[in-house]
Amino acid sequence: MIERPRRLRQNAVLRSLVAETRLHPRDLVLPVFVGEGLTEPRPIESMPGVQQHTLESVVDVARQCVAKGLGGIMLFGVPLEKDATGSGAIDPDGILNVALRAVRDAVGDDLVVMADTCLDEFTDHGHCGVLDEQVRVDNDATNELYARMAVAQARAGAHVVAPSGMMDGQVAVIREALDAEGLMDTVILAYSAKYASAFFGPFREAVQSSLQGDRRTYQQDPANIVESLREIDLDIAEGADLVMVKPAMSYLDVVAAAAERSSVPVAAYQVSGEFSMIQAAAANGWIDLRATAVESLTSIRRAGAQVILTYFALDVPDWIA
Repeated sequence: MIERPRRLRQNAVLRSLVAETRLHPRDLVLPVFVGEGLTEPRPIESMPGVQQHTLESVVDVARQCVAKGLGGIMLFGVPLEKDATGSGAIDPDGILNVALRAVRDAVGDDLVVMADTCLDEFTDHGHCGVLDEQVRVDNDATNELYARMAVAQARAGAHVVAPSGMMDGQVAVIREALDAEGLMDTVILAYSAKYASAFFGPFREAVQSSLQGDRRTYQQDPANIVESLREIDLDIAEGADLVMVKPAMSYLDVVAAAAERSSVPVAAYQVSGEFSMIQAAAANGWIDLRATAVESLTSIRRAGAQVILTYFALDVPDWIA
């Protein structure tokens, strides 16, 4: 007898019935930028359809996320003023913490509210931490600031703090600080495998980065995977509740290896460059935007990510309905 696996592919309902991987709105987290002092949303040229939001419009977006059934929202703050230590990240009245309060007040527990826990948007040199006398990122001094930043974000209403600076020991320092302040329920999403990637380019515009040079001394080498798995193990041992792989699409092998290995849920971030490449190709008529976006996100889910951060998040529920 000839086997005929094609029988199960002959129409959409059969294909859907036997699909091995399903993409659901609850899998998705929308990254959102909030600009201090804005009176109306500001388009980000390199990321079609993405904007820096006002405090009012970010609340509207959060409510849209709830209405679309998304899993969460991740907030990034873009301050008017920066300094060498990124003091605006810790200030309760800094743009990110104010936005976190506004969003949490609006959505309560109907949406997971996440905060980017990093200094790069707030420092005048654009690095993810404070610099020492040799103009190198000081790991331990930076961790002290991350701890204060995480406490401020948790007090502002973040369900989840997400240290993304790739400092050694950052998760342990943050967990200790949160617990000492009675914030034991605050979740830590650790950017455990964050690569020094060329795909971050449009993000630099989105947060108006001041960076000169690169972050290769603390973000991971794109050539390596064993190093990433070691970082994942360390972060879990230090108390991470979830771990992240970033970028996602060019690192599906890392996502898969992390999912197989990790004892906590694995997230993956479809980053700005990955999003913008799909948008640009679609704008030129070379690919179908909807089909390509859904396929790309399904591949990340198939690789093992339980949570996906993507700028397509608000569109996907309508596309897969």
